[in-house]
Amino acid sequence: MRVLITGGAGFIGSHTADALLAAGHSVRALDILDPQIHGESRQRPAYLAPEVELQVGDVCNADDVARALDGIDSVYHFAALTGVGQSMYDMTHYARVNGLGTTTLIEGIVKGGHVLKRLVLSSSRAIYGEGAYVCREHGAQFPGARSRERLQAGKFAMPCPVCGDDLDAVPTPEDKVSEPFSVYAITKKHQEDYVRYAANTFGIPAVVLRYFNVFGSRQSLKNPYTGVVSIFYSRICAGQPISVYEGGLPVRDFVHVSDVVAANMRALVADVAPGSVFNVGAGEASTIADIANALARAVGKPVTMEDKGEFRVGDIFGCVADLAHSRAVLGYEPARTLDQGMAEFAAWAGGQPSEDRYQQTVAELTRFGLFGRAGGA
Repeated sequence: MRVLITGGAGFIGSHTADALLAAGHSVRALDILDPQIHGESRQRPAYLAPEVELQVGDVCNADDVARALDGIDSVYHFAALTGVGQSMYDMTHYARVNGLGTTTLIEGIVKGGHVLKRLVLSSSRAIYGEGAYVCREHGAQFPGARSRERLQAGKFAMPCPVCGDDLDAVPTPEDKVSEPFSVYAITKKHQEDYVRYAANTFGIPAVVLRYFNVFGSRQSLKNPYTGVVSIFYSRICAGQPISVYEGGLPVRDFVHVSDVVAANMRALVADVAPGSVFNVGAGEASTIADIANALARAVGKPVTMEDKGEFRVGDIFGCVADLAHSRAVLGYEPARTLDQGMAEFAAWAGGQPSEDRYQQTVAELTRFGLFGRAGGA
């Protein structure tokens, strides 16, 4: 097939392009080469396979999208701004790129008369808000957002709404009600809504993949908003302590990019109903402290973790992927363990320049009242 990847010069897009090329497909990438990811020079990244046809353009621009769609059989829509923290105060930019970019793409498909074999949307576990939980006494619970007052009191764990005891995170299925807490999460939900509308109204054979915390080679080491792995790596290598949010207790599901690519490839050809949604994670719970320790083992350097009671407004406490549906219908099965994934990331990152911009993120979040410490303001 002739496949278009919006955001194809990025982290997940470039890895997916490699897999598509290896499978015999041809690949075109539409990418704006955002300076926050690719640097001020906005050069074609060296890791992008030379066989990929790169069109530098804006997914929000109808002419750029029309040119990119010409002669295309299937589309992966990856172009989006990521990062919970930055989205909370850069709302217009996130709404434009993630929302307008998706509607522009869909309009381009419809108005251009393109009959696609597949449209794959990269969504996010962020749309769930908090994941699923269970109370030892009161069973399944789906709590809402934690209050700022609770966070400032240092009570980070999710409380049972019935008895107040701490809840345990359990795997979150795709039918869990969406309750986005951040602007980023809201925009990802909007993307899903637009794609489902396109599937229901125009019969576009769309599949939605909800990625959990993706990590691995080629993720930006300069953008401090794309995840804790890059931040932790820079500080460990610099011999600086890591300040772990909420005591390092929050639970996440970290999935290696190679497993995400495997899901992407299956979604391209799977016989599923238009608008189908699938979780893409490792299906394993890891605390933030677990991630720091795994990365330190991979790098071969000690890590010092500081617990300052810090928290960020808009963050969740826990969410882990329930993969039962993805396994049964998509045939998805994650293959890399956390330690294997961290080893791959560290081996790649060792040859890349990185920047420790943690304090920059703290300053920006603090400026807008989105960063706090238990017992403080």
